[in-house]
Amino acid sequence: MTLLDAYPLVALIADEPAAAEVEGLLKADGAQVPVVNLCEVLDVCQRTHAVPEREIRSVIEPLLLAGRLTAVTSGMTEAWIAADVRARYYDRKACALSLADCLLLAHATTAVEGIATADPAVAEVARAEGLAVISLPDSTGARP
Repeated sequence: MTLLDAYPLVALIADEPAAAEVEGLLKADGAQVPVVNLCEVLDVCQRTHAVPEREIRSVIEPLLLAGRLTAVTSGMTEAWIAADVRARYYDRKACALSLADCLLLAHATTAVEGIATADPAVAEVARAEGLAVISLPDSTGARP
């Protein structure tokens, strides 16, 4: 199972360059997304891409209902790991990891095939932590 950063779902909804690859990941064996990253998806799609909530729901809800996407919640274990990751790696200019990014990385310490992301900082830290990274193209086509 692949763990998704917020960007893959944003790319799917906003039809960005990674959309087809994300569809492939979802069809292969499904994917997981931490709830905090799903919240980021909803925010970015509405605020940045001006996608109405009903359109976002029309993409996300069928994925959840079909079991191709699972929303996972964070607990105390992930909170401690996320805080540790941020303390060790965060740098405002060189490695600007959000708390959502750190929770994603914390969830990746469980058995998943890899993290799908277009975020260079997330990819860098995941690799430093020995996690597999599925590099997706960002909106310009660049991969981390």
